[in-house]
Amino acid sequence: MRAEVGDHIVIETVTLDSPRRHGEVVEVIGQADRRHYRVRWQDGHESVYFPGPDARVTDAPS
Repeated sequence: MRAEVGDHIVIETVTLDSPRRHGEVVEVIGQADRRHYRVRWQDGHESVYFPGPDARVTDAPS
């Protein structure tokens, strides 16, 4: 996954009772294969996120 500031990340869930998470990329940290992101999530908190196989990038929140 490769995202830029302003992109939205959506994390799909594998359990039926958990909603999908989404947030906006506010900072790109690292380079090349070591990129990770500071993300502002839909509930307003921010965290550093290392993307996994369940993440995708979108242009707008889902």
